[in-house]
Amino acid sequence: MIAELGAFALMLGLACALAQVGLSTAARLRRSTVLAAAGEGAALASFFGVAIAFAVLIQAFVVSDFSVANVAANSHTEKPLLYKVAGAWGSHEGSMLLWDLALTGYGAAMALFGRNLPRNLKTIAVATQGALGSVFLAYTVFASNPLARLVHPPVEGASLNPLLQDPALALHPPFLYSGYVGMSVIFSLSVAALVEGRVDAAWARWVRPWALAAWSLLTIGIMMGSFWAYYELGWGGWWFWDPVENASFMPWLVAAALLHSAVVTEKRGALAGWTVFLGLAAFSFSMLGAFLVRSGVLTSVHAFAVDPKRGVLLLFILGAMAGGAFALFAWRAPNLNQGGVFAPVSRESALVLNNILLAAATATVLLGTLYPLIRQALTGDAISVGPPYFDLTFVPLMIALILILPAGPLLAWKRGDAAGVAQRLWAAAALALVAGILTYALVSPRKAFAALGLALGAWLITGAIVEIVERTRAFRAPLAETWRRLIGLPRGAWGMTLAHIGLGVFVLGACFETGWRAEAAETLPIGGSLNVGAYHLVLQKITRVEGPNYDAERAQILASRDGKGVCRAFPERRLYLANGQTTSEVAICDRGPSHLYIVLGERRDQGATPVWLVRAYWNPWAVLIFGGPAIMALAGVISLSDRRLRLGVARRREQPA
Repeated sequence: MIAELGAFALMLGLACALAQVGLSTAARLRRSTVLAAAGEGAALASFFGVAIAFAVLIQAFVVSDFSVANVAANSHTEKPLLYKVAGAWGSHEGSMLLWDLALTGYGAAMALFGRNLPRNLKTIAVATQGALGSVFLAYTVFASNPLARLVHPPVEGASLNPLLQDPALALHPPFLYSGYVGMSVIFSLSVAALVEGRVDAAWARWVRPWALAAWSLLTIGIMMGSFWAYYELGWGGWWFWDPVENASFMPWLVAAALLHSAVVTEKRGALAGWTVFLGLAAFSFSMLGAFLVRSGVLTSVHAFAVDPKRGVLLLFILGAMAGGAFALFAWRAPNLNQGGVFAPVSRESALVLNNILLAAATATVLLGTLYPLIRQALTGDAISVGPPYFDLTFVPLMIALILILPAGPLLAWKRGDAAGVAQRLWAAAALALVAGILTYALVSPRKAFAALGLALGAWLITGAIVEIVERTRAFRAPLAETWRRLIGLPRGAWGMTLAHIGLGVFVLGACFETGWRAEAAETLPIGGSLNVGAYHLVLQKITRVEGPNYDAERAQILASRDGKGVCRAFPERRLYLANGQTTSEVAICDRGPSHLYIVLGERRDQGATPVWLVRAYWNPWAVLIFGGPAIMALAGVISLSDRRLRLGVARRREQPA
């Protein structure tokens, strides 16, 4: 009966979402505060209904209720409790319910915390959010019900994919979906602004907190997914330009452009139409990602389903919601306020260039992701677009963006002084140049492009520090005055600076790890050894261990440098008994910010002496690759804590008709 209760609560959530649309639309047409409040109440009720359904699904996984088809297909009695809970969102049906939970949750949050929004704007936004919730809940209820019963339940379940049984991946989808679906609020506010014909500084200020929250959560989600791929898949890398990786990266790029564009709209009233366009595009890319992951058009370890029928339904939802919104944009955008003029050298111009480069980068990723699918559909030829394409197209755009990024905050609004900015940044440029030259001269082997990347990372970090120095008049004003200015800086300014520093940290780690990574692979008997980088690895022994739902071979490998032992690594080769799948568990030795990364491969018998394939990687500065995005996410949280940003602007009094 508990599963039926969850199914009923899910249906109730759908009914409340439909009521949310109807009541809020009627409230706008009749200008009724009572109906508007009822629509907001329906948004809360829809969220509670979906939350009950989600709790019931988790309970079914925890107790191993195999009469629920989703549990039977994705769980097992021997699976640890954490992965039983995570199994609730590890399948197509469960992940859609998680999507619905986030979508209705954001709708409820808008209803509760949108008091500063103008009444009409909020009413239309709540109605739009309800429409999004209705279509996705209808899809879940009628095409992907996670609580459907089995007539003849099995005695034991099939278990979740072992690659997904990992703590990082247990947390990755909730963060990713919170960011993904958080773009829906910006989508709804953009539609409401187009309907009302009001895209001004106040609207941009209302949008920014939602955009910051979604962007920060999406940053954490992408970082955790990258870290999972790094240490769980056993291939030694952290990003492969997989189409499913790109599906989450494109909304992140658009949201980053939106955050910068909204600043121009808020401060100067300019770029109003472009900011609305980005608000619509951000969630449209999120819906595109949902289609790519669940339609079966992609083959990836990240993909949830291979089901063309349900993929067609998701494509219809994408076309209807995004197509309708962009049609509204095409109709209303020409009437939007164009804002004030500004000089070619100004902060506005720098932010416009920033947006052009981010938009071009997004288009590049979109083309590389969709072109193989389009070509295969038209010609039947299966091709792949991999890292070489993105290195030649995406990377140059990012280099240009990095070069202009430190200058933007130092330019004045409306009309800037290029010579003055260059004078302020000369020290940062000199330090970056010295860092690049020293890296090229001292690090072996010499790699010019990797040294250039390190110079760019140093340029970002030192440029951000210079911006703080300029704000506080450090080294030019008395120490007391500098301290007063420092502690008086708004949190939004600290957030911007930390975000740029985090990007610089990531660039440093990515360039060093990519440029000077070393790898080796050999089949070793007990006592055999191999060298990777400056380290000597010896396979000391292999033992058999029994896990909660797997059997494993565990290697003990001693790593030494210059004759001194530095760490013992214990990589594993696991066999999951429920489905017979074999995985490799990586062992990582931390060496400061760098990693010695070791993988145990399959056993091979050579006569009477068994040998094992051992692969080892030396990944220098790998910690910075994941630390940089963590700093960026923290920067978003700090900016969001700025009281001025959270409060937005006071609601204007309604003028009498």
